[in-house]
Amino acid sequence: MKTIKGPGIFLAQFASDEAPFNSLAGMAKWAAGLGFAGVQIPSWDHRLFDLKQAAESQAYCDDILGTLSDAGLALTELSTHLQGQLVASHAAYDTMLAGFAPPDLAGDAKARQAWAVQQLQWAASASRRLSLNAHATFSGALAWPFFYPWPQRPMGLIDEAFKELASRWLPILNVFDEAGVDVCFELHPGEDLHDGATFDRFLAAVQHHPRANILYDPSHMVLQQLDYLAFLDLYHERVRAFHVKDAEFRPDGRAGVYGGYQDWIDRPGRFRSLGDGQVDFRGIFSKMAQYDYPGWAVLEWECCLKHPQEGAKEGVAFIREHIIRVTDRAFDDFAGAATDHAKNRRILGLE
Repeated sequence: MKTIKGPGIFLAQFASDEAPFNSLAGMAKWAAGLGFAGVQIPSWDHRLFDLKQAAESQAYCDDILGTLSDAGLALTELSTHLQGQLVASHAAYDTMLAGFAPPDLAGDAKARQAWAVQQLQWAASASRRLSLNAHATFSGALAWPFFYPWPQRPMGLIDEAFKELASRWLPILNVFDEAGVDVCFELHPGEDLHDGATFDRFLAAVQHHPRANILYDPSHMVLQQLDYLAFLDLYHERVRAFHVKDAEFRPDGRAGVYGGYQDWIDRPGRFRSLGDGQVDFRGIFSKMAQYDYPGWAVLEWECCLKHPQEGAKEGVAFIREHIIRVTDRAFDDFAGAATDHAKNRRILGLE
């Protein structure tokens, strides 16, 4: 069995224009000071990282790793959540997604998609240069506007959407395969891949590609009322990244899983800082140990109540306390004995 690596922290929600959060060196020192062992870098944030340069220059990647090493940190994964969203996006979201790509691509959906694909290809090369074996991203969404079947969907609509989604991602998965890196889709409402059923449909469409894997985040499963522990029993072989994020779902008489268009603080389902929600992390970490999860436990802070600095400070201790140092022996080894073939046959009544 493997002991999970961690605690790590996703830097996206903490980066800003103010020091120390406006540079990788500053954020590395801050994260290490809190007790984190690794960081997950948002590849779109030019204050912290230059994705193109990382794809093309081993010297630059060595400098990135050196900056983290100087602070006593490792790099857990790169993230292309924003770019992945643009690999496949329905036209209904064109205006809202304009800020995910360079301003000069506004209004040109094809150019924006081509830019996103290039970003993912660079991410594969950069991950290889950085000696990473997993990458965090979103799938994007062509079918999400039609997630609820009313008005009634035309027959074949979802099949066509997943066929197109697969055709866009399959070449990218092949590039990551050449780099030796798993693509870990965060299953998330708003993405075509948002639960086990949609992941299964996508997996079939990409011929069960070995690099099509999962970033496991139980908070999104709480908000969908999905059994996040049973999910690990079903999909643990494809789980290659892990966002440790808490959530709660408080049923009431006014709103349900869709939230009633309310602000996060008023929704029945909402994200919370680690330890403040309802997620059974002892159960999760136990299953991660049971199934030999090979990667990092990475804090993603999203909370509508608590200050992010408090969330980070409390989160590092929370993850450290939940990581299970796996055993290297069976608890009843003391009562065992060496294998004796003849004795075993006598016990079975075979001699």
